[in-house]
Amino acid sequence: MEEVLQRLRAWPGEQRIAVGLSGGVDSSLTAALLSAAGWQVEGLTLWLMSGKGTCCAEGLVDAAGLCEQLGVPHHVVDSRANFQQEIVQFLVEGYGSGLTPLPCSRCNRAVKFGPMLEWAARERGINRLATGHYARLRPASESANGRTQLLRGLDGHKDQSYFLYDLPQEVLARLVFPLGELTKPDTRAEAARRGLRTAEKPESQDLCLADHHGSMKAFLDAYLPERPGQIVLADGQVLGGHDGIEHFTIGQRKGLGVAWSEPLHVVRLDGALNQVVVAPRAEAGRATCELAEINWVSVPAPQQPLELEVQVRYRSGPERALLTPLGPSTCRLDFAEEQFSITPGQGAVFYAGELLLGGGLIQR
Repeated sequence: MEEVLQRLRAWPGEQRIAVGLSGGVDSSLTAALLSAAGWQVEGLTLWLMSGKGTCCAEGLVDAAGLCEQLGVPHHVVDSRANFQQEIVQFLVEGYGSGLTPLPCSRCNRAVKFGPMLEWAARERGINRLATGHYARLRPASESANGRTQLLRGLDGHKDQSYFLYDLPQEVLARLVFPLGELTKPDTRAEAARRGLRTAEKPESQDLCLADHHGSMKAFLDAYLPERPGQIVLADGQVLGGHDGIEHFTIGQRKGLGVAWSEPLHVVRLDGALNQVVVAPRAEAGRATCELAEINWVSVPAPQQPLELEVQVRYRSGPERALLTPLGPSTCRLDFAEEQFSITPGQGAVFYAGELLLGGGLIQR
C-alpha cells in the first residue's frame, strides 16, 4: 500500500483531482488514497436514474457520507437525460434489432469520463479525474511511443480494462487509477483499516440497469413489447417459440426451452424475421468476425495485418487472432481456434500481454 501511495505522490503534474464516486468501496478507497497521498480531492457523483438502486439513491447517500468522512467537497451532477439517451435508448434499439449491446464501454465514454472531466474543468477548474477501476495507466512521458497507454489491472479476477478500450487519448491522459496495482481483497482490507463507511458494502453483480429494475429481463420488458417468434435450426426447422429475441444471446445453451437429440447453442438472432437460430455445438463455432468503430488506444492504428490476443467478452480469456485492417476504423479478425461467443454488438478488445492495444464493436 505504501508503494501505491508513493506512486500517487510522484504522479506528474498538478495534484488537484475529481474522484468519480459511486458509493461503493472501490471509489471510496480511491478517494481516501489520493487524499492520504496529499492530493486535493473533490468527490463527483453522477445522478443517472431516479428511484431505488445501488447506483442511484443509495449510492448518492454513501458517496456524500464518504466525502463528509474524508472532509472533502462532494458534488452531484444530474446526468439522467444523457444516460437515458446514450444508454437506455441505445440498449433498447440494439436488443430490439437482434444485437447484444455492450453498454459499459459506451457509458464510460459518453456518460462518465468525458462529461465528468468537462464538468470538473468548467465548474471547479479541475483537469484530472480518478475512478475505482482496476486498470493501470502508463503516462505518455514513460511510454516508448508518446501515447498514454492502458494496461490490465494486476488483479486478473477484477481487471476492468476491457470496458475502457473506447476512451480517447485526450481523456486517458487526464485519468488516474489508484487501484490498478491492488487486488479486491487488498481494497476491502485497506478500506476497513481506514474505517471507511463503505468497507463492507456488498458488490453489485449486475449491470446497473438490471440492479435498478430487478433483472435485465425486467428492464427489457419495461421498454420492449412482447414479440413472440420462433426458435429454429439453421435450415429453418421450427423447434419451439420465444417471447422476444432480446432475452437470448449468442452462445447460450441453457434456458432455450426446446428439446433436441443433443445440446443446442444460439448461433444467430435474426431481428428481421424475429427468430432465434440454434445449432449443435459442432456447428456453433465461428473463426472470423468483422469489427467497426475501432479505437486504437496504446498504439497507432496498424497498416498491415497484425497478430495479437483478442478478448470477445468481459469474462472470456484472450484468444490468438490475426487482425487485418479493412478501413480507417474497421477490420477482420481470424482466430486461431473457433470461438463460441462471438456476439454482434459486443466488444472485441486487443491485447499484447498486459497492454491494451485497442478494440472495436463486433458487426458480424
